[in-house]
Amino acid sequence: MTEPVAAGVPTSFPDAAFDIVAVAASAGGLSAISTILSELPERFPATIVIVQHLDPRHRSLMAEILARRTPLRIKQAEEGDDLTAATVYIAPPNRHLLVNPDSSLSLSQSELVHFVRPSADLLFESVAASYKERAIAVVLTGTGSDGSMGVQAIKKMNGTVIVQDQKTAEFSGMPAAAIQTGIVDFILPLDEIAPALVSLVVKGAKD
Repeated sequence: MTEPVAAGVPTSFPDAAFDIVAVAASAGGLSAISTILSELPERFPATIVIVQHLDPRHRSLMAEILARRTPLRIKQAEEGDDLTAATVYIAPPNRHLLVNPDSSLSLSQSELVHFVRPSADLLFESVAASYKERAIAVVLTGTGSDGSMGVQAIKKMNGTVIVQDQKTAEFSGMPAAAIQTGIVDFILPLDEIAPALVSLVVKGAKD
């Protein structure tokens, strides 16, 4: 159940302290994302959007793989999808994933950002603009620095930023770049990220 909203205003989920969790990963990401999603409850009251850098030449099986590992609904994002709670939307290969102010999704094949498409920076920036302080960004294992500009956008809008501890990341580039911004709220080992999300997002959850 979501509250009715005016055009251009994002959906607010009444049982959630945050409405959206945006996750970014690259090399080693499938395993890390699986670990987190497998530990979230079936009725997780927010929506989740994911950018995972994938080979653009092949159809992604990521949605099918993750669907076997979590009680949440998993969906490869499509143009115009409306965000719903307890659902995970995954950027398709070779498409930027953007969250619109009316809680719908857009896909774009605009130019690469820092040599990648989909771009975590673009996703985070769109989430920050749409959901402001009710957004959480999560940066996981990966090479390069994608996401480091986007987390600054999240923080500027008073959202919350979680980064995987480099010591538990298979590839430390993306976590290190995010941490170096100096604005990260939580640096957590992989196995502590899902409990932290539950504690932050689920109203009434114990710390």
